Amino acid sequence: MILVTGGRGFIGAHAVRALLDLGEQCVLGQRSAGPRPALLRGVPDGDAVMEPLDCADPGSVLAVGRRHRITGVVHLAASGLGASPPLEEVQANTAGLFTVLRAAREWGVARVVVASTIGVYAGAGGPSYREDAPLPVASPHPIPASKKIAEIVADVAASSGQEVVSVRIGAIWGPLGRPSSPFFAAPGLVHAAVRAGARSGAGDAGAVRGGLSPAGAAPGGSAVDGAPPVYAEDSVDMCYARDCGRAIALLQTTPVLRHRTYNVGGGRATANHEVAAAVGRVVPGGVPALLPGRSPGSPALDAHLDVTRLREDTGFVPEYGLDRAVADYVGWLRAGHPR
Repeated sequence: MILVTGGRGFIGAHAVRALLDLGEQCVLGQRSAGPRPALLRGVPDGDAVMEPLDCADPGSVLAVGRRHRITGVVHLAASGLGASPPLEEVQANTAGLFTVLRAAREWGVARVVVASTIGVYAGAGGPSYREDAPLPVASPHPIPASKKIAEIVADVAASSGQEVVSVRIGAIWGPLGRPSSPFFAAPGLVHAAVRAGARSGAGDAGAVRGGLSPAGAAPGGSAVDGAPPVYAEDSVDMCYARDCGRAIALLQTTPVLRHRTYNVGGGRATANHEVAAAVGRVVPGGVPALLPGRSPGSPALDAHLDVTRLREDTGFVPEYGLDRAVADYVGWLRAGHPR
């Protein structure tokens, strides 16, 4: 079985779903108790087993290996964003990674996949982020700082004989994700449009109409009340959650990988006005207004992740273009899922 730490979380649930689709069985390790993610409802209990697991407690991690034969690990668990002061957050995440790597070594696990982030490239230049690009030591945020440390630890473990793969993940959006993100606008745009469509009775998912509309917009071009305004030309490398989960699953199960680090993203920068136009084609009249140009202080360069390694080594090709992703996400929310 493949242990997915953080398996009840956003990306974790999609990785589990994709692993199941590939014929694998999974253990979903999570510190907090809770129901099975909506994405996994209906899956036989023996195929997706929920287990309590705290990466800060080596005993709880090793206990999972006594109850199940663990053949692979996808390590996605991390301290909640802003849940602790930055130094304590980095310490907890690093200690958790050491615990998981030691347990994997004891179990004789074939491969450990460790989550990193596109944020490690901050300051590296562009427009295309390649895995072999030199990274600056400084980080603008605790998350990329923590992930850089994790990549170093993973590389040391790999040099010692473990197969450990770091996965630099782009901006992920879709079912189970946060309704809004401090890093990119797409989730907030979709949620705002669905709310506006529900209020107006608009939004036949089969309708196709373009154009931007102020309907449902909060003042100042914000998709969500209290969120930063959304500028039309701001862009980011986005990857739909279902595609992200499948990429991670392939990196866990592909028999031979030639590298220790892989980018997981869309392979292009997508601007907010492109997202808004796609949303408008699914929810006519429900798109919040966007402010023109770029946000103050945003980079003039539209950087993206180079996903050549991922494609060549696993055969991964995204299945969800922007329009299909928006339609799927809108359908998920309209089915009654809050996120």
